[in-house]
Amino acid sequence: MAYQAILDLRTRGRGTHDITADVARIVTASGIDIGIAHVFVQHTSCSLLITENADPAVRQDLETLARRWAPDGDSAYRHDDEGDDDMAAHARSVLSGTSVTIPVGAGRLLLGTWQGIYLWEHRTSAHARRVVVTITA
Repeated sequence: MAYQAILDLRTRGRGTHDITADVARIVTASGIDIGIAHVFVQHTSCSLLITENADPAVRQDLETLARRWAPDGDSAYRHDDEGDDDMAAHARSVLSGTSVTIPVGAGRLLLGTWQGIYLWEHRTSAHARRVVVTITA
């Protein structure tokens, strides 16, 4: 048994956007009691991650690290078709990943106490993003 739904999201620009409740609603709608939730973003300049949901400083610090990994406007970049943040966004996506997998039990996400699911926007401006959520038993 499998169930799939699409989340169409609008980001505010660079930063993390909590999608835990959205994914949880899809798990509930699936009617699947025990299985796996696979969450995948269909873009190359944003990421998905599971991280601390209690202290926003963790996500701010991740952004600080990302600026070190892939700074905007590096003169060594060749790909800058959409601006100074273009190649940096692609690099950040590759380094942090485009999917997460979470176990489902008793019809709910089995995240840890301090874990949340986030779309991590790497572009500096707002973007429309599509996330595919697939629940399998």
